[in-house]
Amino acid sequence: MLFNSIDFAIFLPIVFLLYWFVANKNLKLQNFLIVIASYVFYGWWDWRFLTLILFSTLVDYSIGYRLNTEENKLKRKVLLWTSILVNLGFLGFFKYYNFFLDNFISAFSFFGMVIKANTLNIILPVGISFYTFQTLSYTIDVYKKKLEPTKDFIAFAAFVCFFPQLVAGPIERATHLLPQFFNKRHFDYHKAIDGMRQILWGLFKKIVIADNCAEFANQIFNNSADYNGSTLVLGALFFTFQIYGDFSGYSDIAIGTSRLFGFDLKQNFAFPYFSRDIAEFWRRWHISLNTWFRDYLYIPLGGSRGGTKMKIRNTFVIFLVSGFWHGANWTFIIWGALNALYFLPIMLSNNNRKHLDLVAEGRFLPSFKELISMLTTFTLTVFAWIFFRAENLGHAWDYLKTIFSSSIINTPYFENGKKAIPTITLLVFFIIIEWLGRSGKHALEKIGINWNRKVRLAIYYSICFLIFWYGGKQETFIYFQF
Repeated sequence: MLFNSIDFAIFLPIVFLLYWFVANKNLKLQNFLIVIASYVFYGWWDWRFLTLILFSTLVDYSIGYRLNTEENKLKRKVLLWTSILVNLGFLGFFKYYNFFLDNFISAFSFFGMVIKANTLNIILPVGISFYTFQTLSYTIDVYKKKLEPTKDFIAFAAFVCFFPQLVAGPIERATHLLPQFFNKRHFDYHKAIDGMRQILWGLFKKIVIADNCAEFANQIFNNSADYNGSTLVLGALFFTFQIYGDFSGYSDIAIGTSRLFGFDLKQNFAFPYFSRDIAEFWRRWHISLNTWFRDYLYIPLGGSRGGTKMKIRNTFVIFLVSGFWHGANWTFIIWGALNALYFLPIMLSNNNRKHLDLVAEGRFLPSFKELISMLTTFTLTVFAWIFFRAENLGHAWDYLKTIFSSSIINTPYFENGKKAIPTITLLVFFIIIEWLGRSGKHALEKIGINWNRKVRLAIYYSICFLIFWYGGKQETFIYFQF
């Protein structure tokens, strides 16, 4: 079920009314309703994969329960690795089986050996990368005794399949989200209103920004051989805003929807395109995934505590794994390696914690130095996104060769290029609102509190109009494929 669909527009009010007016006096009934609603939400896409979520839930619930009573260190490790291997085994099979098989065959073909093997027509279960990491956080934290395992299976099942963030995050830690299922929830009007603001802005990002940018990004990337360098730069810029609008828009809708039900999810995007260096960018982009890798991979490997070689190794490991997490293609691995190269000079010079403050804090406009830093970081990010979007490494290489040719000084031109002018105008409006709201957890938070009521309502109505005007496409979210 898509957030930007009529189905969800009907589904959400029904669940909301049942939750607050039928099940409101019984916490367990509320949790059970969340489980049923979440399974309906996920099963709307493909009911067959509900068994996968249920199996993952049963495995990690059982292992968590056993870890609480088991004192033998060896047996505890066996239980932990059982959870890791089962969860990553499913993820590896559905997401990476064909990738490894194709590369295995190619490697032997290089030495003149012909291996015949058939790839499988595997459907990637939506959200498997997200709920796999979420359940793993539970098992690992219970193993490390940072969290007491739950005996309430319904509450645990609700934590695993919580429908707002089930298929594309944010990836919530068990230590943060799971305890909320044991606390009595009371309807908070102000929290719900702010949740609606965040949903509104998320829908604007997805429907108005991402889907319109996607039309031109797809046209240019899919026919890149026909266009000059300046047009390909424009295509990369469209994709840059498409992926941000799409993914951060989903996160906004998920977080806002959760607030309607009395839950607080962590911020997943913190205006990353206003970052002043790559380190700041990665603190602001897909925060839930990056902190997951930091806490469960980077720090256990030694983090930045060792010598220079260890720092370099660990940096490349975390960025390469992050790239591979996004997809079974060498383009994602190169994207990760490129970001590691961006990050290394900042880390090795101990400047990776330099920008912890808000850009242009207390000022309407950034300083000249801040502006140059933001533009430089943005340019490096756009360059890396080309590998992320390209079909394969050859496509990425040809795309870049054309950009760095003499045709980059030519006027951008592509079929129906004039249709892009309204989208570019909307992008300007989008950037202005994001800049004005950059001190909040989402762009409309501070505007909704501090601005004049008439101006505020004018902005809300304008956003609603634009959403309805552009709302007929119902494009799938990009991150469903990850």
